[in-house]
Amino acid sequence: MRKLFLLAVMLIAGVAANAQNIQVHYDLGRHLYSTEEGGRQQVTATFEKFSSDNAGSWFYFVDLDINQHGMAGAYTEVSREFKVGQKGFAAHIEYNGGLNLGTSFQTSALIGGAWNGHNEDFSTTYSIQMLYKQFFGQNGNKAYSSAQLTGVWSTTFAQGKCTFSGFCDFWRGQKYNGHGQLVILSEPQLWYNVSDKVSFGTEWEVSSNFIYNPVNDKSFFVNPTLAVKFNL
Repeated sequence: MRKLFLLAVMLIAGVAANAQNIQVHYDLGRHLYSTEEGGRQQVTATFEKFSSDNAGSWFYFVDLDINQHGMAGAYTEVSREFKVGQKGFAAHIEYNGGLNLGTSFQTSALIGGAWNGHNEDFSTTYSIQMLYKQFFGQNGNKAYSSAQLTGVWSTTFAQGKCTFSGFCDFWRGQKYNGHGQLVILSEPQLWYNVSDKVSFGTEWEVSSNFIYNPVNDKSFFVNPTLAVKFNL
């Protein structure tokens, strides 16, 4: 889900050379879309880590989806960036994959460029990534090539008490008949920072053509959560 993720979530890039957090999200989606998403996870636990070095940075997250029967799935994204010059440009390499209810997400690898920036005090950071994306064949899904545009942001305001962060991905997906379609996934988060270590907030997963829905032709979903975050 939020996949905290999300990928690329370099919201904390620049604030510290090393930063990590654990998030626990109570998902409301199955209540809002009981017909299409009645089996959606109840809770998602996420671990994120960002670290930088002289050559660039690492970022990864792991999402663990939990329902009433226990663990329902796990998803991860791992990315490495290498600095290119002094203007915030970087080369970006990424891996995405995971398991879900006895099967697996279609694994993909991405490579391309990124432009990262921030304001003077690092209270606002952003990243724009343009990537070639290769999906691998598995579980009856055919391998195919794609492209992805990603935007990531984080801004802290109200004297450090509130943080608005998230990402938005656009990529070319593929239907079962082989026809292409635009897939959109965004997961904005709003946090109230009780302290440097604990925050309470919400995430809204907004998607189009992302959630598998065999029930009807609905393709646009908004799945909110209630969440707590622990900075380690």
